[in-house]
Amino acid sequence: MSNVHVDGSRTGSEPAAFDDLSRAILTFESEWPKHTGDKEDAMRVRLSLEPARYYQLLGRLVDDPAAQAHAPLLIGRLRRLREARSARRARMLR
Repeated sequence: MSNVHVDGSRTGSEPAAFDDLSRAILTFESEWPKHTGDKEDAMRVRLSLEPARYYQLLGRLVDDPAAQAHAPLLIGRLRRLREARSARRARMLR
């Protein structure tokens, strides 16, 4: 089994189960849907994560079936937002 550090990084080669940090990130994201400076401060205080690491972990959760099962509406919203951003970038490159 792999170990999960407080910052969300993993050791070992096995995939980690849906853990407390994952649940905390999804709960936090559902409470703070908009990106603001206050949200970044709250990330640091409540989750002990820097914003870049938080969004890195959140991005992984969007593709995680366990996260989908835990918070289907939130994951659906995040996927739609990601797809819309991707489509906007593709249009800008044309």
